[in-house]
Amino acid sequence: MMGLFSCATIPKGAVAVEPFEKEKYLGKWYEIARMDFKFEKNLNNTTATYSLNNNGSIKVDNQGYNTKKEKWTQAIGKAKFVGDEDVGKLKVSFFGPFYSGYNVIAIDKDYQYALVAGKSLKYLWILSRETEIPMNVKNKYLKIAEDIGYNTSELLWITHDKVQ
Repeated sequence: MMGLFSCATIPKGAVAVEPFEKEKYLGKWYEIARMDFKFEKNLNNTTATYSLNNNGSIKVDNQGYNTKKEKWTQAIGKAKFVGDEDVGKLKVSFFGPFYSGYNVIAIDKDYQYALVAGKSLKYLWILSRETEIPMNVKNKYLKIAEDIGYNTSELLWITHDKVQ
């Protein structure tokens, strides 16, 4: 009976970055592209800022501009490592005890661009420290995602045209 309840936090075929340097990952990231889902519906100008909480977990501060409501929204959550802190495999919660997979599956050596997989092929993000990403990085990350099984034609490409 236990087999019916999957605790998977990373899609089959995806591998979290190792070694992963938490301190280098902290700070502000711009969302370049994402698979759309209900909690980010109608959002543009989306960013995620990561900082350390006193207990060692990571504070997640997501912000975006809701194009339908014409106002900024914010969601504060926390992230914890699933295993060792030198592996980019985390779980994130915005709603009490409910966590979802957050897996850094590609990152450049300078921690300027990241490819993040959720717990399944329904969740994928391309992040950058700037509001744009070089074409060679974009193509590399799209290929990695496609090789895992993501349908990258479903990605939403985010605009960053507002300042909060």
